[in-house]
Amino acid sequence: MRATFAALCLICGLALAGGGAVAQTSPVVVELFTSQGCSSCPPADELLHELAAREDVIALALHVDYWDYIGWADAFARPQFTRRQQGYAMIAGAHMVYTPQMVIGGTDHVAGADRPAVLAQLRRHAAAVSDVRLDLRREGGALVIAAEAGAARPMVVQLVRYVPEQTVEIGAGENIGRHISYANIVTSWEVLTLWTGQAPLALRTATAGDGPVVVIIQAEGPGPVLAAARLD
Repeated sequence: MRATFAALCLICGLALAGGGAVAQTSPVVVELFTSQGCSSCPPADELLHELAAREDVIALALHVDYWDYIGWADAFARPQFTRRQQGYAMIAGAHMVYTPQMVIGGTDHVAGADRPAVLAQLRRHAAAVSDVRLDLRREGGALVIAAEAGAARPMVVQLVRYVPEQTVEIGAGENIGRHISYANIVTSWEVLTLWTGQAPLALRTATAGDGPVVVIIQAEGPGPVLAAARLD
């Protein structure tokens, strides 16, 4: 059904004046930077569960490793995800990173448990359109990616894999003794290629198994998310 949503977005696109690309709305990408060792994170983890159930949102949990020192090593954490959050902070001119934090659409930073602020940003991003058109499908054992852009600029094409849900018993640290359920746990975030948008993009890449995947086209920076699609 989620793949159907992406297809409907393509069908409903409006032709851009003077170009062959299509204005497209796509699911809003929400990145939650969280940690099993963070006592203030469970409400944000719970909110991400809610967002993960929405067709118009691609909700992704990126577990960071800078809380591991307090006695509980988050098995989902990757230094790469910490670096990604630090990259967002640098672009925003922030001097520190924190959990829980949600980055919405690659541009807006919100406290991860601030439900009204998160929902307000989702409404704003859902109303936006992009000149980047993205089509994603499976073909045999391969993932086929096609994209067009109405204007040239530096963009990054990324492939994300995630586990839909897992419950963890926390054995130490600030959340000791709690059983916490995590949604859409990112296991890998891979840059497939850089793309200028001057010519249509056509990629074919092998997929490991039939688990859910997300393709995100984002302005370099990391900057705004320009298009995203998901296959369950």
